[in-house]
Amino acid sequence: MRRLELLAPARNAEIGRTAILAGADAVYIGASAFGARAAAGNSVGDIAALAAFAHRFRAKVYVTLNTILFDAELDEARDLVWQLYRAGVDALIVQDMAYMTMELPPIALHASTQCDIRTPEKAKLMADAGFSQIVLPREFSVEQVRACEEAAGVPVEVFVHGALCVSYSGDCQAGCVATDRSANRGMCPQMCRLPYELVDVDGNAVAPEKHYLSLRDLNRCADLPALIEAGATSFKIEGRLKDARYVANVTASYSRALNEFIARNHEQFMRSSCGESVCPFTPDLDRTFNRGYTRYFVDGRPSAGEKMASLDTPKWAGMPVGKVKQPFDTRRRCFTASLSMPLSNGDGLGFFDTTGRFVGFRLNSVADGRLYPASPVDGLKPGMTLYRNNDKSFFDLLDRPDAGCERFIDVRFTLRDIDGTRFAVSVSDSRGLFAETVSQCDYAKASKPQTETRCKTMGKLGGTIYRFSALDDFLGDRFIPVSVLAESRRKSIEALDAVAEATYVYDRRRKSSLGDNSFTVLPELTYHDNVANASARQFYVSHGATIAQPAIELSRPSGEIRVMQTRYCIRRELGACLKEKGQVARLPRLLFLRNPSGIYRIDCDCSRCGMDIVKLDK
Repeated sequence: MRRLELLAPARNAEIGRTAILAGADAVYIGASAFGARAAAGNSVGDIAALAAFAHRFRAKVYVTLNTILFDAELDEARDLVWQLYRAGVDALIVQDMAYMTMELPPIALHASTQCDIRTPEKAKLMADAGFSQIVLPREFSVEQVRACEEAAGVPVEVFVHGALCVSYSGDCQAGCVATDRSANRGMCPQMCRLPYELVDVDGNAVAPEKHYLSLRDLNRCADLPALIEAGATSFKIEGRLKDARYVANVTASYSRALNEFIARNHEQFMRSSCGESVCPFTPDLDRTFNRGYTRYFVDGRPSAGEKMASLDTPKWAGMPVGKVKQPFDTRRRCFTASLSMPLSNGDGLGFFDTTGRFVGFRLNSVADGRLYPASPVDGLKPGMTLYRNNDKSFFDLLDRPDAGCERFIDVRFTLRDIDGTRFAVSVSDSRGLFAETVSQCDYAKASKPQTETRCKTMGKLGGTIYRFSALDDFLGDRFIPVSVLAESRRKSIEALDAVAEATYVYDRRRKSSLGDNSFTVLPELTYHDNVANASARQFYVSHGATIAQPAIELSRPSGEIRVMQTRYCIRRELGACLKEKGQVARLPRLLFLRNPSGIYRIDCDCSRCGMDIVKLDK
């Protein structure tokens, strides 16, 4: 039976709890330091509390320590690992190979997507190094996932939802070069979300200023069966900076999709955690933040005309809800629209004006096709599409504690007599656990049937994670006071909790099987490989690697610098592919991006259907 894991993001422990209640099998969360989202750090104490909560459902907690380390930070990083191990963390997601040389506890290590595992050969090397799970690039197709899983022989994790980095993860130096803020140090300035001019070799604009590097969000909900068939085990939702409403909605959506798949294939697959999640809302991926969706390269190449970028805005425009009929009337303080769905007072709406700028406003009220904004709205014209990016009625549901989600472990009780003065209460649950307690109560014959009363008493499990499923009552006509039954129920649940804690099984770090020459299959390492400390250097060299350059954070090359390598291509996105007949002439062969941070040359690599972004020396 193959176990499938839905892995959700947690900005903090509270959101992690919400994710688990909404159906996550595991969550990933940042510690106080060394995480690739510096703004999403958490104390060891908070992480320990989250782990204790998660483990009751057999769900796991992974901590991201996926920045590159400097020499002066190695001791601090090692000490933090030991603290997290003692806190009950299940695994660490790391990028820096210095961790492979440290004296660490036997905690499992996962190879971050920042490790830039682009080939089956690299996947096998990471597995041989001792990683228990490897995170594959977002750019991978189903067939690439299959090839890496077969080569690695360890569980592989794939991204299924959320923001896309335009560059291969771990190989983006744009922020470091342009602003001294390094993505590999947890301080990504999101260069890909900025507007750029598209210019020719003479600096003349050849297309309007837009967000040419800002990709749409990934949505592979419909591709889960294909990814599972290809061997993927863990399905990751991106978003460690996202709020609770986003995490609850997206987690519930993917949890439902996985459950539906497993219901059709229940003899082969199961969830890796236990318990049934119950959410009071109908999850809908279109109703929380997204930049529009793309399946990216799941099929290997995009289909003709498929768009991958969100050129007009890096923000969320929202769902289309109708068309403007008449512009804003200053006297009546309203405008009219033909709506495709009901709106609520307090909704956030918006539209793209004639310059392509997104204009947002809050809706005070709506009646008979008349919309009354909170303040006057300029620029509305008949025929413009209205978008809703703040769905008040839906968000009110999601903004309740834990988004109103609950998660239950089903329990079955058995009552049986021991010797006339004692009776036993045993409890078994959907985790496969069992506990039994014995209580004292002298024999007394009941004057009427007791089964209904006993069911009602044993079923009172409010305030716990348990849900009553059945009672096997073998006490016959023996009378047990309700207060005694209630106390015996409480003791049996406490015993079950103790069994659950005592029997929780942690993953442990795999042993390395690397040889002295294992890394000779790799090209010589450059600044793209992010070697930033002596321990990582020792790890690579001791296994046969040649290091030509350290990480760019230590030593910046002079002259032109390739700051991004992508599978996305601006020319293809704009219908000017160099390989498609009749498209080339739409744009000059040499193209550049320009904004206040500098000038960047676009080098199209048609052999792999991608491009490099090269920052020019000023």
